[in-house]
Amino acid sequence: MSDERTYKIGEVGEMLAIKPYVLRYWETEFPQLVPLRSEKGMRLYTEEQVAILRRIQYLLHEKGMKIEGARQILEEDEKPEDPENSEADFIQMIRNELTGVRNILAASERSAQ
Repeated sequence: MSDERTYKIGEVGEMLAIKPYVLRYWETEFPQLVPLRSEKGMRLYTEEQVAILRRIQYLLHEKGMKIEGARQILEEDEKPEDPENSEADFIQMIRNELTGVRNILAASERSAQ
């Protein structure tokens, strides 16, 4: 394995506020998602895969797209993009990530009390 940071499915679920079974389902629907496996078979997501998951979450939950539409968008993402569209999507992804960080901090604060 490389030195790149990896995350267990539970950690990714916490970051994105998504249940692990949903992440496993998305793996079957989006060919871009192929997590690494530990020696014990645990899923390990790279930073790049977490970014793809954030993108999927945005497309499905924020934009209200269906799986097929989101799959097509991700396939188009592999092609050169319109800079204005990608900037708006990037900003929304940052917002989603910050919301995830806020949720993690709130949860850890509650557990510390």
